[in-house]
Amino acid sequence: MTWIEAIVLGIVQGLTEFLPVSSSGHLRITSAIFFEQDAGASFTAVTQLGTEAAVLLYFAKDIWRIGRTWIVGIWDRSVRSSLDYRMGWYVIVGSIPIGLFGFLFKDQIRETARNLWVVATTLIVFAFVLAFAEYWGRQTRTLRDFRMRDGVVMGFAQALALIPGVSRSGATLTFGLFLSLTRETAARYSFLLAIPAVVMSGIFSLGDVFEPAAPGTSVPTVAQMIVATLIAFGVGYAAIAWLLRYVAHHTLYIFVLYRVAIGTLVLALLMTGTISAT
Repeated sequence: MTWIEAIVLGIVQGLTEFLPVSSSGHLRITSAIFFEQDAGASFTAVTQLGTEAAVLLYFAKDIWRIGRTWIVGIWDRSVRSSLDYRMGWYVIVGSIPIGLFGFLFKDQIRETARNLWVVATTLIVFAFVLAFAEYWGRQTRTLRDFRMRDGVVMGFAQALALIPGVSRSGATLTFGLFLSLTRETAARYSFLLAIPAVVMSGIFSLGDVFEPAAPGTSVPTVAQMIVATLIAFGVGYAAIAWLLRYVAHHTLYIFVLYRVAIGTLVLALLMTGTISAT
C-alpha cells in the first residue's frame, strides 16, 4: 500500500462511516477506481477503530452515565426504571445479531460480499428503502419512548451492514424511521449501538490486516495503518457533529440521491470493463 492510498482511504473512512452511504462500500469503490487493488475487509475493520474512538470521545459523558447506571442497576433495583439503565441493555441486546452473523458468515463477508456488483446493487436498492422510510416514518418517538423491541429491530438492521453497500448507519436510520423514531433519536442510538460491534471487529482484525496479500489486495505497513486510523478519527469526529445537526433539520433524501448516483456509476464502470468486480 502506498502512503497516498492509506491517507485517502483514512479520509474516506472518516467521511462515510457515520453517513448513510456505506463506508465499507466506499472504501471498496475508492480502492477499485483509484488504486486498482482492494485494501481488504480487515483494513476497513481496523480503521473503523478510529471512527469509533471519535464516537467514544463525542459521547463520552453519555457513555459513562449509561455504563455506570447499568452496572449499579445490576444490584440496585431503584435505578432499573431509568432510561440510562435500559439503554445499556438495549445496546447489549442490539449488538448480538451483528456479532452472531459476523461470526457465522465471516468468510463470505471478507470475499463474496466485496464483489463490486454486490456493492453497487445494494447501494441502489437500500437507497430506495431509505427513501420509503423517510417518506413513511411518522417521527413521533424520541429516546424517552425507546423500548427493547426497537433495540432488537435496529440490531438486526445493523447486521445487514455486514454486506458492503448497505451502510450500518443507513440501515439503522432506515429501520428507526420505520419504528416512528425521529431521525436524531435513531442516529444517536445508532452511534451507541455501533461501539461494541465495531470495536470487537477491529480488534479481531488487527492480526489479519498485515498478513501476506492475496492477488489484487494491498497490505499496509504498521505506520500506514496507524496514520489511516488517526485520520479516520479526526474526520469521523467532525462527521458526527455535522450529521446530528443535519438530521435534526433535514430529510435524508440527499443521501438517497447520492447512493443511487454512485451505485449507477459503479455499475456503468463494471459494464464497460473500466474496473474489475473483484
